Amino acid sequence: MATTSKPKVSLKLLVDTKAKRVLFAEAGKDFVDFLFNLLHLPLATVVSLLRGQTMVGSLGNLYGSIQNLSETYFQSNQTKDYVLKPKAPFSATQVPLLSLEGGTSSVKRYYTCPNRCYSTPCVSENARAICRNCRSSLSKEMQYVAVENDKAAVGEEGFVKGVVTYMVMDDLVVTPMSTISSITMLNKFNVKDVGALEERVVQMGMPQGLKLLKVSLQSKTVLTSVFLGNTGV
Repeated sequence: MATTSKPKVSLKLLVDTKAKRVLFAEAGKDFVDFLFNLLHLPLATVVSLLRGQTMVGSLGNLYGSIQNLSETYFQSNQTKDYVLKPKAPFSATQVPLLSLEGGTSSVKRYYTCPNRCYSTPCVSENARAICRNCRSSLSKEMQYVAVENDKAAVGEEGFVKGVVTYMVMDDLVVTPMSTISSITMLNKFNVKDVGALEERVVQMGMPQGLKLLKVSLQSKTVLTSVFLGNTGV
């Protein structure tokens, strides 16, 4: 799904300039919600987003095979789009950077029988599903009504609270940020020369989001690869 706006989020990186690596990032709710929602994306959506990123493995070939397969080979109650364009969970479509081109729509659609089989009505997300009562296609679209937009029930969109600053490690371990945790991390990385440490503020948009998604499937030095370019993937 193409968007007219290109949302970006800011990150503050702590970089070890001698080792040429990102130790950790200081991040807000927007970036952490983005990371958490990567786990919400259906696999077919991930493959679709990364097909132009030189995917490793065979899932790209499988995706392409389905694209090239004629609809005549699919059962009457199935479509190619049902496999290739699965619907992401509602929360996964309301987070900055997840409105990526090729992402799924946030609008939920359900279908029921047009013949008023109300004694035991059938409902499906697939308009070509068959009614168990009269064997007609469930072609009548129903209106989905969110719980005052699904966010009133939780107070705000996304997963984590916005009043907290988070520490995101190079391998995407996420913890609440604190002075003690920062010092602990410096000891963990055995940083001897504090003068070699540098703070960098970076902007993350769609290109970085796609790269992070790809690298996170292949590496444990994700932030270093995305923002310092130290990657062979």
